[in-house]
Amino acid sequence: MLTLTNQRGQSRWRRRLTTALLTVTVLAIAPAVARAESNGGVRVMPLGDSITEGTQVPGGYRIGLWQRLAAGRYTIDFVGSQYNGPGNLGDHDHEGHPGWRIDQIDANINGWLRNSTPRTVLLHIGTNDVLQNYNVSGAPQRLSTLIDHITAAAPNADVFVATIIPLSNSGQEAAARNFNSAIPGIVQSKVNSGKHVHLVDMHSKLSTGDLIDGIHPTANGYDKMAAAWYAALQSVPGSIGQGPGTSPSPSPSPSPSPSASPSPGGAGCSATYAIAGQWDGGFQATVTVTAGSSAISSWTVGWQFGNGQTVTQSWSTEISAGGAQVTARNVGYNGALGAGASTQFGFLGTWNGANGVPTLTCTAG
Repeated sequence: MLTLTNQRGQSRWRRRLTTALLTVTVLAIAPAVARAESNGGVRVMPLGDSITEGTQVPGGYRIGLWQRLAAGRYTIDFVGSQYNGPGNLGDHDHEGHPGWRIDQIDANINGWLRNSTPRTVLLHIGTNDVLQNYNVSGAPQRLSTLIDHITAAAPNADVFVATIIPLSNSGQEAAARNFNSAIPGIVQSKVNSGKHVHLVDMHSKLSTGDLIDGIHPTANGYDKMAAAWYAALQSVPGSIGQGPGTSPSPSPSPSPSPSASPSPGGAGCSATYAIAGQWDGGFQATVTVTAGSSAISSWTVGWQFGNGQTVTQSWSTEISAGGAQVTARNVGYNGALGAGASTQFGFLGTWNGANGVPTLTCTAG
């Protein structure tokens, strides 16, 4: 949020900061319950999956987009039921759901729009349809239906629909390109129907060299996304307000970001496991590794599946498995962690009948 630094605003910010400090433990468990940050600016909903949430770089493209909006003197209020990102992201609200496909977003969109009432929607979705090989041929129609539901529930909103970014796996990239090829026609059909829908060619703005794990962007890759969103928003009058020429609105003091998990005591590390998405026969999981009170140079996480699950694809880790036993080791860029610092890795897997959460061990080097 961008706020004027008047007495009322400072008082409101102090109350919000106090509340955030008192509830940080709750936020670490369920970030979605965080108090929404709002200042009455133009309401913009970042909508999508882990790339909207900012996996690997918490806050993702929203950091660079926020900074550009602030520099351009736009008064913006990011909205959504989710909340994450660093202090230099002035507004942490979003609607990014790691592991979610188009149909899962569609199943919840009416409630989110009703609660958040956005003026503008930034939609980047479809990556998990490809990764999960979930009826990929039907993904364009699912996207078209989702856009129809958004425009029906928020008929005055501008909806920016992005092509999905590249994938390093050649087969998945081919599927992503095929999916992307249908999006311009989908968007044009909505425009022809009088709807406020706009195409953003996001795929061409990034290359596989901008990916940290073959799926999610590096910080620089996310910033390229931010630049593409910003240019698209500026091209549509009213989608982000009047902008330059209005009174500048300085960014507020940063709010504390909720931790993914409590830091362990002493040298060493801890690890927490979360199921980010689940479907018939498959699932996506994320593991957060946190250093203890001393810096570490490497980490190894181990666990044993209890329900016959198997790992089929992973990122930001090197995984080896023997039967039910799984060992995950850091890769070159995420082994060294400062005291209390965290990193994440993820994987896709299969399950049959049950998908219980295993007990993890973490060993630091």
